[in-house]
Amino acid sequence: MAQVATTRAPAPSAPTAAVPAVRPAVQPARVDPLAPEPAPGTAVAAEPVVPVLPPAVWTPAQALELSTYAKGVGREGLDPRDYDVSLLDVALRGQDPATISKAANATWEKLARDLALGHVRGSARVQWFVKDPDLPEGRSRELLDRALGGAGIAATLDGLLPTHPQYGSLKAALVKAEGDAATLGKIRLNMDRWRWLPRDLGSRYIIVNVPGEHATLVENSVTRWKHRAIAGAVKTPTPQLAVQATGVILNPWWEVPPSLSAEVAGKGGYVAVKGKDGKVQRWRQPPGPGNALGKIKFVMYNPQNIYLHDTNNRGLFDARSRFLSHGCIRTEHILDLAAELLGDDGGEWTQARIDETLTAKKTVQANFVKPLPVYIVYFSVAALTDGNVVRYADLYKRDAPVLAALNDRDGGDKAKVRAAAR
Repeated sequence: MAQVATTRAPAPSAPTAAVPAVRPAVQPARVDPLAPEPAPGTAVAAEPVVPVLPPAVWTPAQALELSTYAKGVGREGLDPRDYDVSLLDVALRGQDPATISKAANATWEKLARDLALGHVRGSARVQWFVKDPDLPEGRSRELLDRALGGAGIAATLDGLLPTHPQYGSLKAALVKAEGDAATLGKIRLNMDRWRWLPRDLGSRYIIVNVPGEHATLVENSVTRWKHRAIAGAVKTPTPQLAVQATGVILNPWWEVPPSLSAEVAGKGGYVAVKGKDGKVQRWRQPPGPGNALGKIKFVMYNPQNIYLHDTNNRGLFDARSRFLSHGCIRTEHILDLAAELLGDDGGEWTQARIDETLTAKKTVQANFVKPLPVYIVYFSVAALTDGNVVRYADLYKRDAPVLAALNDRDGGDKAKVRAAAR
């Protein structure tokens, strides 16, 4: 495959057992990371039981279609050698139905998983906190049965790929970059990053590309709002997240994180929160012109405490490099964004009501009628419609471990990833 240059050892020449004889009857279902949390006291539905099924039976023609698809998977930035195509071809030449089915089932499982969820996994993704719901337990087999039942192997596998136009543009750029190993590597690793995300991002969502230093509101695949953003500095990098934004807080207090408590302790403009023993437990900054969050912050719970907010130093949006925060996303003209979202779907928060609340200096939470997803991602390359690419600075040095894992057969060889990160 011309697009992929690696020094990987060749695959073994004889078929090996790739499908376990026994697997657990019940597996935990993948949780949708963007689903709202149940209210206290709400009963939670039991996890669905995934039945244990006998191995799928393939015809030689179907197995040949799978082999052909896997050999051409370089067009998706993946390596055919990762999917045991040589073993499948050996089985096809042997013409034994049981051996063909065993090899085809093994190839299908690996290929479907990587097309839907990405080849790179684990810590090689570097500060990745998004759960992709696209291939829950049992879904791969469901799709396989559908494909073998007449839907077609290639069509079913294509249905696992990202639908975002940027993925298609990167795919076109991959062809145009033929022979340029460095550019090919950048394109391939960013294509895999798209596969890490949910296939359907939603009809309306906010996406923040940290290297691109912009926040964008997308609705029905069209950019509705886009402005500059300030992301985490190298010492405090912004993680990659998918969370639900449920509303905003006007005139917010800033709850100083423990890592910054020493910097603000005792300074004017900060309020100490003390325990029953009289000792300071944490520090807060009240609303006002000096508040680090500015006039507004988005409500978007996540364990990493990362959110979009205003700033009291808007001149920083004009900086040439805007990696300046402690990890959160300072967003230019975020009040305009909030006003648009609060007014959507018949919302009662008009611009006049927002202005009145801000002027009153009261801390108020205003909720959206419908929550929307916020994706904070790290794409170091974007593709234009003509196949050319735009490169962004890989300031956090995340690309090397991702590329090393992408070139690893199992998607995350720890030794290679560690070496690339150094």
